[in-house]
Amino acid sequence: MRTVWGVELRAKSVVLTAGTFLNGLLHIGRKQVPGGRIAEPAVERLTESITRHGVTAGRMKTGTPVRIDSRSVHFEDMEVQEGEQDFHGFSYMSPGRPLKQLTCWTCYTNPDVHATLMAGIADSPLYNGQIQSIGPRYCPSIETKLVTFPDKQQHPLFLEPEGEDTNEMYLNGFSSSMPMEIQINALRKIPALRDAKVYRPGYAIEYDFFDPTQLRHSLESKIIPGLFLAGQVNGTTGYEEAAGQGLVAGVNAALRCSGGEPFVMRRDESYIGVLIDDLVTKGVDEPYRMFTSRAEYRILLRQDDADARLTERAYSLGLARRDRYDWWMEKKAAIEHIMNFCNTTSVKPCDINSQLEALGTTPLREGCKIADLISRPQLTLNNLSDILPELKQALESLPNRKEEITEAAEIKMKYKGYIERERLVADKMHRLENIKIRGHFNYMDMQQLSTEARQKLTKIDPETLAQASRIPGVSPSDINIMLVLMNR
Repeated sequence: MRTVWGVELRAKSVVLTAGTFLNGLLHIGRKQVPGGRIAEPAVERLTESITRHGVTAGRMKTGTPVRIDSRSVHFEDMEVQEGEQDFHGFSYMSPGRPLKQLTCWTCYTNPDVHATLMAGIADSPLYNGQIQSIGPRYCPSIETKLVTFPDKQQHPLFLEPEGEDTNEMYLNGFSSSMPMEIQINALRKIPALRDAKVYRPGYAIEYDFFDPTQLRHSLESKIIPGLFLAGQVNGTTGYEEAAGQGLVAGVNAALRCSGGEPFVMRRDESYIGVLIDDLVTKGVDEPYRMFTSRAEYRILLRQDDADARLTERAYSLGLARRDRYDWWMEKKAAIEHIMNFCNTTSVKPCDINSQLEALGTTPLREGCKIADLISRPQLTLNNLSDILPELKQALESLPNRKEEITEAAEIKMKYKGYIERERLVADKMHRLENIKIRGHFNYMDMQQLSTEARQKLTKIDPETLAQASRIPGVSPSDINIMLVLMNR
């Protein structure tokens, strides 16, 4: 790497996480200013220094909404949006930090707001030809909403605090690149924002990204060995999407330096695995956001079992410390204890039928195990523990994380059939994942395949037969032909 000052930095692995800064260009109305974020300079010439080696680049666009001074907001004219208060946390390790809970607020646009914005649509970079690049489908600007849904009389807006010690608030739903004065005039047509003072207007930003199909699943470039790419430079949008890629790229950059095997997560193992497989297999034609609907194994990729799926892998890599590993193993044993108790403890009709009817579920005709009762939608471990003293005692005996462990055990029992069925499907796909095909075929010479399949397979050069099966344009018959040619 050579900096603008001529300083050279040498490394076995380099991770590029430039976000929206590569030749970034900010748009507010007809004004255009180079930048990666407002008041921060763009990165020039870095894209070109990479594409000259054969890496393909493109342009994308994203936007951000206006930031408002909370002291100028009439909160009495807004609806309160309280946050959730339950035992779930971002970490399985921490008991939780005593952060002050901040309220969000909601209000709506109205016809006066719409008229003000539409009067200035000719100055919108999205509609005057100024912006040609691809924007995110699922985060449309306010002007895009008005053009796309002209019959709507209002659109919801969410006012969110930027932090505990600032007056700056983020107006979610009002992303815009309209001229500053039009944005402010439109905002002041909303009763709660009639006196709004603005820290900075919304703006759009265009930036370079690189074709992610030129990456391996480790996020290492197929063209420039040792170069790893992560985040918006791969055509994604969103904080979590960037963070997940950064983790994988960083791990694999370190493994490459030490001579280790690449770390790759499967599609049935994590949403990060789904995201990266989609990127490197299918590419992007718009900013990619990770939705649960993109995962075919959603029942396996649950919030309650992230530690079950990934802690032991993280520990084997050296990413997780021993205390985290031990914390998970203790939880794993506790879940198995509760499930074993429910699978082996019987309940008689005479002991429970009146309570079952009170809970709105059918009484028993004969005895059954507690686990059989858990499969009923009306019943949970918690309400059954109020009826069955021995179950209550088993739950109360948990040394810690009672709610977390109870939830995990209940989900595994209640949805056991669905989970097992999806695991069978995933295991069948593993057989294709284990068939390595990179370097085995010259696809352009394989006349048995469709023309589209030959072109797509040559471009992507999939690592495994399973990855090949997920490439758009590669049919099941194409996969069968390759299986036959490999004597499988």
